[in-house]
Amino acid sequence: MIGERIAQLVGCTLAGLCAALPAMAQGAGPFAGKPLTMIIGFGPGGGYDLWGRVVARHIGKNLPGTPTVVPQNMPGAGSYTAAGNIYSIAPKDGTVMGIIARDAPLGPLTGQTGARFDPLQMSWIGTPTTETNVCIASNTAKVKSVEDLYTTELILGDTGPGTGTRSYPKALAVLLGMKFKLIAGFPASSDVFLAMERGEVDGICESLDSVNGKKPDWLPSGRVKVIFQGGVAPSHELPGAPFILDLAKTEEQKQAIKFLYAGQGVGRPFVAPPNLPPERLKMLRGAFNATMKDPEFLADAKRQKLDVDPKTGEELEALIQQIYATPKDIVQKVGELIK
Repeated sequence: MIGERIAQLVGCTLAGLCAALPAMAQGAGPFAGKPLTMIIGFGPGGGYDLWGRVVARHIGKNLPGTPTVVPQNMPGAGSYTAAGNIYSIAPKDGTVMGIIARDAPLGPLTGQTGARFDPLQMSWIGTPTTETNVCIASNTAKVKSVEDLYTTELILGDTGPGTGTRSYPKALAVLLGMKFKLIAGFPASSDVFLAMERGEVDGICESLDSVNGKKPDWLPSGRVKVIFQGGVAPSHELPGAPFILDLAKTEEQKQAIKFLYAGQGVGRPFVAPPNLPPERLKMLRGAFNATMKDPEFLADAKRQKLDVDPKTGEELEALIQQIYATPKDIVQKVGELIK
């Protein structure tokens, strides 16, 4: 009897373990012995690098198996290099995601060189924030106001195609007659900030959170001034700073500027490869959404002076579809301007 009872207990224990093993393996999902790779489409030090790393520090705890998350900077062509890698090369199993430029989704639509990916097919995971772009100038620049831009050239740092540092001034020079000179070759906005301190360029068109995060004293001290702002709507943080849409004179200009700045609603987009198995896409989106509510993440973002105002992957996907429904004549016009 005793031997029979022991045999039963052993059998039940083994059966329980055997039943648990598939569940454990399933729980680990794609991360059984693997890390999650977080591709960052820019070099170290800029706003995208900052967002990519702060999300990377916390998202692993919300994924099955709590994998290690390994950030990997992949700068090039305003994040088109990273977007192309995520789209075509990265494994489609949920082990790779990344952050790309907010304006990168416009690249394939407007025919930009190097934009070899389809935003309508990408897996959109979410954004931790929506954006306001500011064109700033140092207090030593000749341009002191938006009115000056119609008569005086502002020398700006440019971090590559697919970014607002290049697209916005290039397009506005034609649409509104503003005068800019672009200096290319900067890997990230932090490099432009250093060039501004050295007096090598006058300013940059960059996200407000990047300016505040990297140079928190610049705006309050008057070291730099916001010449104008752009985005979905004016920022409450910048009362009195001219809003670019208000400078449009015609309906056609307004339509073109709305499309030009559509990426501000995309924010700091996190994406994954196309054609993920549905359960893997759900897993990544769920982990991202949980991270956005994580007290430790929120405290970390606050320490980095990052404003968290997230959108889900479903919201980004719908916004991309809306952007791609823009009338072709507007797309063609803006696309030609930002090449």
